[in-house]
Amino acid sequence: MVGIVSAAGVVGLLSESDPDLQVFALRTANEGISLLWTELASSVGQIEALYEDESFPERSLAALVASKIYYHLQEYDESMVFALGAGKLFDIEREGEFEDTIIDTYIAISASLYATDSKEDSTQNSEELHQVFSNGVNGSASTSAAHTSSMTPFSQSALPSKSLLSRENTMSEPSGNGLPTSASSGYPSTALPQKTQQALNSIIRRLFERCFQEGAYHQVVGIAVEAKNLDILRETIVRASEQGSKGKSQEDTSRREELMDYLLDICLNVIQERALRNEILRLILDLLLSKQISSPDYFSIAKCMVYLGQHAMAADILQQLVEKDDPHSLAVAYQISFDLYDNGIQDFLSKVINALPQTDDEKSEFLPSGTTATSTSNNTDADSASAQLLTELANSSGGPTTATIPSRNKPVKEPHIKAYTAIRDILQGSKSIEFALEFLYRTSKTDKSILTKLKNSLEARNSIFHSAVTFANAFMNAGTTGDFFIRENLDWLGKAVNWSKFTVTASLGVIHRGNIGQGQKLLEPYLREGGAGAASSSYSRGGALYALGLIYANHGRHVVDYLHKQLKDAASEEIVQHGACLGVGVAGMGTESREVVEELKNALFTDSAISGQAAGIGIGLVLLGSGDTKNISDMITYAHETEHDKTVRGLALGIALIMYGRQEGADELINGLLDDPNPTLRYGGIWAIALAYCGTSSNKAVRKLLHIAVSDVNDDVRRTAVMSLGFVLFRKPGSVPRMVELLAESYNPHVRYGAAMALGIACAGTGLEEAVDLLEPMMKDTTDFVRQGALIALSMIMVQQSEAMSSKTVMVRKHLQKVVTDRHEDAMAKFGAAIAMGIIDAGGRNCTIGLQTQSGNVNMSAIVGMAIFTQYWYWFPLTHFISLCFTPTGIIGVDSDLELPQFKLHCDARPSMFEYPPAMEVKTEEAPEKVKTAILSTTVQARRRKAAKERQQRGESMDVDLAPTTPKAVAEAEDKMDIEEDQPKDKEEKKDGEATPAKGIKAKLAKEKAGFELVNMSRVLPAQLRYISFPEGRYVPIKKPTGGVVLLTDSRPGEEKELIERQVKKAQTKAAADTADPQTPTPASRSQDNGAASAASVLAAVDEDEEGGEEAQLPDEFDYHSDPEDAE
Repeated sequence: MVGIVSAAGVVGLLSESDPDLQVFALRTANEGISLLWTELASSVGQIEALYEDESFPERSLAALVASKIYYHLQEYDESMVFALGAGKLFDIEREGEFEDTIIDTYIAISASLYATDSKEDSTQNSEELHQVFSNGVNGSASTSAAHTSSMTPFSQSALPSKSLLSRENTMSEPSGNGLPTSASSGYPSTALPQKTQQALNSIIRRLFERCFQEGAYHQVVGIAVEAKNLDILRETIVRASEQGSKGKSQEDTSRREELMDYLLDICLNVIQERALRNEILRLILDLLLSKQISSPDYFSIAKCMVYLGQHAMAADILQQLVEKDDPHSLAVAYQISFDLYDNGIQDFLSKVINALPQTDDEKSEFLPSGTTATSTSNNTDADSASAQLLTELANSSGGPTTATIPSRNKPVKEPHIKAYTAIRDILQGSKSIEFALEFLYRTSKTDKSILTKLKNSLEARNSIFHSAVTFANAFMNAGTTGDFFIRENLDWLGKAVNWSKFTVTASLGVIHRGNIGQGQKLLEPYLREGGAGAASSSYSRGGALYALGLIYANHGRHVVDYLHKQLKDAASEEIVQHGACLGVGVAGMGTESREVVEELKNALFTDSAISGQAAGIGIGLVLLGSGDTKNISDMITYAHETEHDKTVRGLALGIALIMYGRQEGADELINGLLDDPNPTLRYGGIWAIALAYCGTSSNKAVRKLLHIAVSDVNDDVRRTAVMSLGFVLFRKPGSVPRMVELLAESYNPHVRYGAAMALGIACAGTGLEEAVDLLEPMMKDTTDFVRQGALIALSMIMVQQSEAMSSKTVMVRKHLQKVVTDRHEDAMAKFGAAIAMGIIDAGGRNCTIGLQTQSGNVNMSAIVGMAIFTQYWYWFPLTHFISLCFTPTGIIGVDSDLELPQFKLHCDARPSMFEYPPAMEVKTEEAPEKVKTAILSTTVQARRRKAAKERQQRGESMDVDLAPTTPKAVAEAEDKMDIEEDQPKDKEEKKDGEATPAKGIKAKLAKEKAGFELVNMSRVLPAQLRYISFPEGRYVPIKKPTGGVVLLTDSRPGEEKELIERQVKKAQTKAAADTADPQTPTPASRSQDNGAASAASVLAAVDEDEEGGEEAQLPDEFDYHSDPEDAE
């Protein structure tokens, strides 16, 4: 049959009155619509009339033809409406461009129909901020803040995102076809006519059923999340769980686990609306509690509990697992406890501990202020517990809640007492810190020659260089307790004065971080009045308080009271007050202690620039992420009143810390700060964006930061705006180099510095080649602080990168050494190179920089540490905060008794791929060689003839060769001086070696066999985890290893187990014995207190120019006699 080339006949048949002819015309048009639609477009009105005629027999066919015509006219809304009228004639199973487009339109419209405006809990607290910014202390009004709510995006001028996840619901406007459409998206956003909506639901339902039959649950989850349809999402999770439980194969179970991981990944990494994310996470927890999901993944659920702050549910799950009396369930409970500690804050962990059943030997635990725990003895059954938890799930996760703990006073069985005690120890952090300290102590690979070269290359009398070496030593030995450098260089240490002394003393907190058993004992010589000598330096005392906070960072329940008391007693000493504010802030991070906050406010109101800066940061640390608008209002008011720029800067950063992770809830504050005429408060607004939206990859936050980076008139604000891109996008490091590529070539050096730091923050520990390629030319920038930022950023990116993993590793390390030893290099660049050398070998080369936890959650303490570390631009002592970012990279296997058994792991990779970098080559200084005396050839021949005559006279019968060819060659060699012949060979060998380093690595990798064994407590890099497997043996991991502590189940519990000897405890015992017996010589090996104790006498001495210190003796009186006036 010849194809129809003209629609004239079809149009004519449509005008006939006979329905059969009209049906024939419609069928013909449907078959050749791709060729005839241009001519049929003029008759679309007739086709619509046939569809609206209820007496017409083929209304569905008319609707289908009209839908295809509108599709070709790119009127997709109208096409979708008539496709709905086509009913079953619109075949969703058919693969074609028309069908795919209409289905996409269905999904988009369904999303806009089901999407509802999310409400944030912080709206109730926005009135105080609104009043502060609308009135202002100086009477000026903030127009943008006055007309926005906490949910109004601060980027009003930005175009809407293409993703529906970030689309906003605006007022709907009617379209030509009667469908209301959204002004921002172009799709309907309000209710459709009832028949149309029923047809749409039918189509969507058919799509879902097809996905269910094919097992394509990921697609349904994506559509449900895009549409914000929690009912469909609930049904999808339940049906996938039912299918997985029915399936007997391992594939069905793994598919169900993959679906849960996929959903959690969407919630934490894709969804940009905090309210929607909370709703989905609460839905997952609700399904778990109602037992609609069989065999739930408790480790994935732990992520939800931490994010939502559901401490009562966490305690309930732990209690259920313990009461199962099953070794496997107990191991799961321990593993969940470790995960909760790694991902939670002190306030959350304290609530979980207090919600656990109380044992007889349990010590009283404090409850954070603002939270009430009510213990009821009447409701002790499981039903009341479930009802309470369901009620808590229905409430919002923000703000203080009243936690009812029904089983708190329930008698605990004897076998469960040990389990609950162990869980409390884990949640308090003592076990995790103990294992991490043991790992870093026994595997430390610190290169002493690097520190020695640094010390010899940088003049110690220059305070910036002395501080640079201090930071490098602290970072290289962070958490290892290795203070050998301080112990062996007391003369160098004695050159520290004033704030350099403060910095050196604080470095002890970085080196001994996590040494909670010996922390206060180590710093006791610095903390007590009088110190080691007659007088105590206020700089060493303040640094010791700062160090104490760093040792107990985010684990300060044992020292917060002590630091609080020291802060109160130091009211007249601003330097000691400065250290106490920083120490109590970092130790009490996130505790929300009202008493500590009030004392920090008292320090703030002393109107001292030194203590005010630290007090502002300390308030932000204690109230971290709380969104406390009352304290924010007080801080903003005081920031407008004070005249100290340091204090304002500290308050600006503290305000941003309080809004950590609040996302849309911080928009009101951000609007007000960015509109403030004070550039330092605008600087705080930028940090509020960075910390409120950290790790969210929020489109509107990125657009706002980019806008400010090129529009603000203040260099500090622009630099921080570019740098903040790294905080927002660190979950997507690959996108940062493309985003800052042009900014890295800006004419403004502050913008270039910000681009370098953004790359370092977002790509830390990844070794990303694109980032290194951008930073490489910046190492030779004409501005010194740009070179400084590039070197620090490179060290962050290249940390724990072997030569086999990244070909640029050797180049970066050599360049750092070259900058330090170059006498013509600027001081700022040398300072950056020294810090970079410490970062790249952090923690004895066993730590990386991770803004995410090993389980994938946002690492709160690391983000806070990185944010405060960047303040070294203004204040060097804050550099120590980067130690909070150092994460040990190792697998620590622990059995059900929380002991360290000996077992082996298998790594399916070549050994050189993840090996430690080689130690730095130390070139010994060669003494000048003595030049040999030149001897003439005639003299040599004369001596030879004389010797021959003497042998003849003695009557020796031996043949003498009168033709001395060989001696002549030797003589010629002596005349040439062998050094001249060897030099060209050495040069050629060096050239050959330098030209082919990559070839040598590749050749080495090709010769190596893949696969080697590791033992427990071994270094395992994040990139190495995918090669790690547990061979079949006695110990089996409870979950897939992600680094850190991994619980093991013992398949042969009756056999005797072989444990790893604890080296830290052994060293502490030996140190205690040496202290008890002073006559016993101290071994040369590392001890726990030798370095700190040896330095105490040096650092505690009062500086000559220190205020209140000892004054030098006055010279004796003397008489001055002048010449008489009449003398000639």
